[in-house]
Amino acid sequence: MRTFLFVVATFAVALLLGIGSAWFMIEHGSALTTGRAGPWASWINEGNPVADPYTKGHLARSGRLPLTSTMARYFVAKSDSDGRELSSTCDYSIEGAALNARWWSMAVYDEQGSLIDNPSKRFSFNSDEAIRHADGTYRINLAKNARPENWLPSGDGPERSLVLMLRVYGPRETDASGAGRILEERLPKIERQACE
Repeated sequence: MRTFLFVVATFAVALLLGIGSAWFMIEHGSALTTGRAGPWASWINEGNPVADPYTKGHLARSGRLPLTSTMARYFVAKSDSDGRELSSTCDYSIEGAALNARWWSMAVYDEQGSLIDNPSKRFSFNSDEAIRHADGTYRINLAKNARPENWLPSGDGPERSLVLMLRVYGPRETDASGAGRILEERLPKIERQACE
């Protein structure tokens, strides 16, 4: 009986560790599957037909069908540049410069990956429509209420976690593997301004 209980307990622990580690790798990735730059994370082989199983699992779970990493790069931020979770009750300033790519867009989602309903029906900004300063930099204000320059509404209603997605199409530089390369210092900074 003692041996039987030991085997059952060992099996249960192994099962929990296996499922837990697989969930973590699919949700967050590792240094082998994701690149991180400040608040931004990017799955290195996203869209690659020979991607590792964790990248494939991550994409299957998200429901997205991305282009290959040679044609587009996708960056996701769930926190600001200081590591605090993005929240709909706070205002943020997202500041960046021109990216070495043909086109980019930035959209905000809730934690389930859905667009956030708002009266202005504004869900994203892109490189063609964002108002820029004379030096080519831009600022997008992520806030519940209207703000000057580029305003991206975080929606009304109860507090919710936010997710920013930066899509960069046609990167003009590539790394050794042929994936599009976006320099870390060119990715936008996300600064919390105030919270309710």
